[in-house]
Amino acid sequence: MSDISKDLALFNELVEVLLHEEKHNPVAERIEANKLYDSIDLSLNDAPLIDEDFKSILKEVIISTPKTATNLFFNQLFGGRQSKAVLGDLLAVVLNNSMYTYKVAGPQVGIEQEIIRQSCDLVGYGEHSNGTFPTGGSMSNYMALVMARDAKDPDCRTDGMTKPLVIYTSKESHYSTAKNASFAGIGRNNIRFIACDSEGRMIPGQLEAQIKVDISKGFIPTYVNATAGTTVLGAFDPIDEIADITKRYKIWLHIDGAYNGGVIFSKKYKHLLKGMERSESFSYNAHKMLGTPLTCSILLVNDKKQLHDSFSNEADYLYQTDGDDFNLGKTSFQCGRRNDALKFWTLWKSIGTEGLEQLIDHQFELADVARAYIRNNPDYTFYSFDDSISVCFNYKNIDPKALCTALYENQITVVGFGSFNGDTFVRFVTINANNSKKDILNFFEVLEGFVEKTPSLPKEIEVLVS
Repeated sequence: MSDISKDLALFNELVEVLLHEEKHNPVAERIEANKLYDSIDLSLNDAPLIDEDFKSILKEVIISTPKTATNLFFNQLFGGRQSKAVLGDLLAVVLNNSMYTYKVAGPQVGIEQEIIRQSCDLVGYGEHSNGTFPTGGSMSNYMALVMARDAKDPDCRTDGMTKPLVIYTSKESHYSTAKNASFAGIGRNNIRFIACDSEGRMIPGQLEAQIKVDISKGFIPTYVNATAGTTVLGAFDPIDEIADITKRYKIWLHIDGAYNGGVIFSKKYKHLLKGMERSESFSYNAHKMLGTPLTCSILLVNDKKQLHDSFSNEADYLYQTDGDDFNLGKTSFQCGRRNDALKFWTLWKSIGTEGLEQLIDHQFELADVARAYIRNNPDYTFYSFDDSISVCFNYKNIDPKALCTALYENQITVVGFGSFNGDTFVRFVTINANNSKKDILNFFEVLEGFVEKTPSLPKEIEVLVS
């Protein structure tokens, strides 16, 4: 038996360990961070490790790693596991193609381009649109910002920045905007954070007022980042109203749909992105609402010339055959790039666009189940709203940070907390499309049972008695 055959057999054995752990120990056998290196032998040794010892350590690592696909993991903006997508990812690993040229990727280039073409159609972009697969949502936003910068100041590509560019995003947007402004040479101090309404959506009137102020001071408005699913409340900025403003002032509009951009697949919820076809760029993460393994991020542009102008660079040692449309390295930020498209393609191909729509709709249905439970139970305080898969609440006025930490440390469930307008609360996300109504209700049962057994949990507001 070849080495690869032996290792694939070992892989199958280890997967069985993982699946058993997910069923019987759905969080993890948590190891405190300061005890990690004393608990598992993670050291790298000079001599080879015999097979049984190697297998034993791998099992320990698997058992101690948080299980993000289980029905008690609600912490991050991803979760669950779509098996056909896992199949595609495993094939991509074994094939090990890089995606910069057709010469080395072959039909994988066609797979990536088909996903991009279909995605552009769903957004409503025209015949000159295209896109790429960045390394994540933050990188998607960065590439959009670079294109916006270059469109407003074309000489920047050769001479460096010479104009006082400013950019705009909501106060509830993803933190990557601040990092990206620094990387792009625009500067963090040239970001304008626009106020949001009571549901966490950017207020268009505030955006336009700020643009007018900046113009009067000699700044050049360059880029507006609108969010399709804010990280805490899951709010959708009003795209159509924002597009009215960006068109009026000739500003690049990017839609950061990393979290909830997957609603482009849903006829029922696509209205949340009304006006998206008027944007210059759009991004979404298939590793979030669509359940593909990390990472799988798609950046789309309404005019592919912008992508080529900002990221193309000649390299005779690399681009030796085929045309630019098949040499994807000319529109990508990086050169060597793993194949993130195949896993999404195997999922999409196997269940169809209708199947992807069902995945999206089901997550909203699960959120409706959670909201109904909270609203019908007087022990809960509700902080979010409909048309979101982020369900925010407090239980019995317990400090949400303390509650989430205790649930995690006691290996009960994994859920996070967030803040908005001075309130802090548990943020429960229903992004795992493999969950059922029973799993959602089970979460609340588990939470309530833990609180009952743990009377020492601190209240959010301690009342001092004199």
